[in-house]
Amino acid sequence: MTDPSVDLVEGDRVELEVGAPAHGGHCVARLDNRVFFVRHALPGERVIAEITERHRSYLRADAVEVLEASPDRVQPPCPYAHPGACGGCDLQHASGDAQLRWKGAVVREQLGRLAGLGDFPVRVEALPGGLLGWRSRVRYAVDAAGRAGLLQHRSHQVVPIDRCLIAHPAIQGLDLLERSWPDDDAVEAVASAGGDVAVQTRPSGGGTLPFDDLLDAPVATRGPSAGPAEVVEKAVGRRWSLPPESFWQIHPAAADTLAGAVLDLLAPAPGEVSWDLYGGAGLFAAAVTERTGARTTLVESSPLGCAAARANLTDLPTVEVVEARVEPALHRRRVTGPVDLVVLDPPRAGAGARVVKAIAAARPRAVAYVACDPAALARDVATFRAAGWRLAGLRAFDCFPMTQHVECVALLEP
Repeated sequence: MTDPSVDLVEGDRVELEVGAPAHGGHCVARLDNRVFFVRHALPGERVIAEITERHRSYLRADAVEVLEASPDRVQPPCPYAHPGACGGCDLQHASGDAQLRWKGAVVREQLGRLAGLGDFPVRVEALPGGLLGWRSRVRYAVDAAGRAGLLQHRSHQVVPIDRCLIAHPAIQGLDLLERSWPDDDAVEAVASAGGDVAVQTRPSGGGTLPFDDLLDAPVATRGPSAGPAEVVEKAVGRRWSLPPESFWQIHPAAADTLAGAVLDLLAPAPGEVSWDLYGGAGLFAAAVTERTGARTTLVESSPLGCAAARANLTDLPTVEVVEARVEPALHRRRVTGPVDLVVLDPPRAGAGARVVKAIAAARPRAVAYVACDPAALARDVATFRAAGWRLAGLRAFDCFPMTQHVECVALLEP
């Protein structure tokens, strides 16, 4: 143990009383006016924590010994879910109910601190299927010895594993972790709702892989090394045919769940005109247009997403697909009003002030904001509020069990 009065360095261990969860998969603790972000801990616990990173205003640490355990603590089902091992799961040491409360507390804190909403009520809803076996898209990194595995937290160090328990059973059944991949940096596997399984590889020399993260965009691959060139997904009563590397929700129940929440919150009426911004393959455009029967403009910057939307929405002639980034599309009037409804599903960074202000200026009746990052959502809600809008409703979903990630659908109204 180190003397708290001595300056701390990586590898030092300190005793901490663990506080509330924070955005990023850790809890906050304080000692001698220092702030610690502690992984592998739960609120209320007393732990021995090992310093993993030192920054000017805070330190990162892993709980390596639990002195007083929370009643919410459970034994992680995965043998790799511990300090220094796989960084893919943040919350395997928490019970299912505790994970939901954790995520709700994080969303509530972000809305209060960044959007000025005080104690906005947030309840995170579980998706069907349980805590394991849900991840339908997995990227394994490959180490210098050609072994596939997952990355340590905030690291490019590959941890060889024999199984990922949150991976879809069809992916767990593949032999990808038993084979050698001497010519590749990564192996990506997809198990679709239609029963297809596809495997793609990323050749060596393609640059550094991003940290392992469920929300990462797909990386460049050399095409299917096994399985079909397109996989079938099923959602909102439709059949979708997509390249394996195109974006689709990772949890098998997420597409229908999120589309249902968008429809419930927006309550689209016949004849209402809509925009689907960051529209991907057109999931929300299809759901809304089938209710309105009116014009929907889908804006998406990915050529793969636009091609998939055009191919899969041929029976909805009122849907127009615009291949462009959302901000210039709005400001250069490639997308024009009047508009009644907007669905907004931006990447992790959020929509940003310029996009939010352009939407507010178009004066739609309502906006459904689908958010994978609560901090980005809160910042954009603050911009909407400054423009005279209000957060009229919010639903949150545990689309990524065992991890810190949470998906929200917010209703914004003038």
